[in-house]
Amino acid sequence: MENPVDVKELIPEFFYFPEFLENQNGFDLGCLQLSNEKVGDVVLPRWARSREDFIYQHRKALESEYVSAHLHEWIDLIFGYKQRGPAAVEALNVFYYCTYEGAVDLDAIADETQRKALEGIISNFGQTPCQLLKEPHPARLSAESAARRLARLDTRSPNVFENLDQLKSFFVEGISDGVALVQAVVPKNQAHSFITQGSPDVLVTVSANGLLGTHNWLPYDKNISNYFSFTKDPTVSNAKTQRFLQGPFAPGADLCSRTLAVSPDGKLLFSGGHWDNSLRVTLLAKGKVVGHITRHIDVVTCLALDLCGIYLISGSRDTTCMVWQVLQQGGFSSGLAPKPVQVLYGHDAEVTCVAISTELDMAVSGSKDGTIIIHTIRRGLFIRSLRPPGETSPPAVLSHLAVGPEGACVPPRLRSVFQDRFALHLYSVNGKHLSSVPLDEEVTAMCLTEEFVVLGTMQCGLEIRDLQSLRAAVPPVPMRVPVHSVSVTKEKSHILVGLEDGKLIVVGAGQPAEVSVDPHPRR
Repeated sequence: MENPVDVKELIPEFFYFPEFLENQNGFDLGCLQLSNEKVGDVVLPRWARSREDFIYQHRKALESEYVSAHLHEWIDLIFGYKQRGPAAVEALNVFYYCTYEGAVDLDAIADETQRKALEGIISNFGQTPCQLLKEPHPARLSAESAARRLARLDTRSPNVFENLDQLKSFFVEGISDGVALVQAVVPKNQAHSFITQGSPDVLVTVSANGLLGTHNWLPYDKNISNYFSFTKDPTVSNAKTQRFLQGPFAPGADLCSRTLAVSPDGKLLFSGGHWDNSLRVTLLAKGKVVGHITRHIDVVTCLALDLCGIYLISGSRDTTCMVWQVLQQGGFSSGLAPKPVQVLYGHDAEVTCVAISTELDMAVSGSKDGTIIIHTIRRGLFIRSLRPPGETSPPAVLSHLAVGPEGACVPPRLRSVFQDRFALHLYSVNGKHLSSVPLDEEVTAMCLTEEFVVLGTMQCGLEIRDLQSLRAAVPPVPMRVPVHSVSVTKEKSHILVGLEDGKLIVVGAGQPAEVSVDPHPRR
């Protein structure tokens, strides 16, 4: 506002890329003129604990309610009525005349030298966007107003992570009595036609004996005080109609959440751990094997799907990982390509956990000797190898690994979270160690959201931790029996917990008056 030639702006890196603040290559950037101090890393303001915190706070500010409340003013300046004319002059929003659309007709300039000079000026100053609006842009709806409007519509459950002080374990359903529930998930991209909007989703369960269940799940039902309705799959309780994942399974490769993956549309179940080293594809609706691929030379120990269900990654006792393309037919998942897209090498021990992100072109694997290796998906290139701090002898086994994006308003930046024997570690997408916390309990299940990591433990606890600091967001929620699986529903309205005794626990949020105290199913 005071210097007409100072037109600095915050480039996108300020909101997602902390590495640009560090002089990692040790370039000679000279010295400051007054103090003669050598210039190296960017000096951060006092309110930032680290480069990562600096970027995180910027992103939180960009997504804040204050920015939402003033967003229309920015639109007025860049695309709206304050771009030109008296309103632009009053708002100090005037730029060099050549930057405006239609200000100069280059084709009408006969003098070649003059035309090139004007082209150089335009290139130097840049171009003002087209003016799209001549009237003031309306203000964005505030978060409070939006919440009131949604409350009036009465069509959704509270976000469990926005109401952590109201967590309730208010639903128990026995799926397989006495047999551990190793998978309970609501696939996130289930298709509904226009006619069937509001119809129930499928909630997929898998028990340790291979029993398959496809239950009805409605995340919101205003007629039920629990906010949701659950209808148990009748085939689960009938011995004549039960569907099982075909075995047998290899010795020491018990069925668990790490060896299973459900397609995002809820049509297919991918499974490993089979005695013949195969990777199998099962049609959930019928319990029928529609794919049987043997490429690994030892037992498949872990599987993971990317967010969109495009690629599947498998890890094996043969120390390799393979990336597979998920085939589509008619808009639905139909199976796996017969040959892997990539075969990834580098481990010296059995691969125990894998994760994959197509958006970031990144496949991550952890092995029994505590090594984490990152490859690219498209070209299969080795990127880096990591080892958690605090090495022990023998090395701690990595039992879980997850990757997830942070935030939806900027290019996502990946976090890698993996759990060893008694600790949880956090790494950046570029392999920088960010945080570690000791754990009192053995983690048996783990999943991520944008802001939190959810853990289930052998000591019967459900923990929710902040993804930035790994500190506990709330005290552990007691489950009374060991936890074997955790997942978050697609609306983030509930956490599904599978227990060792075969029960399904649904953890949600709500006022005490809104939560049913009856532990038995209502439907």
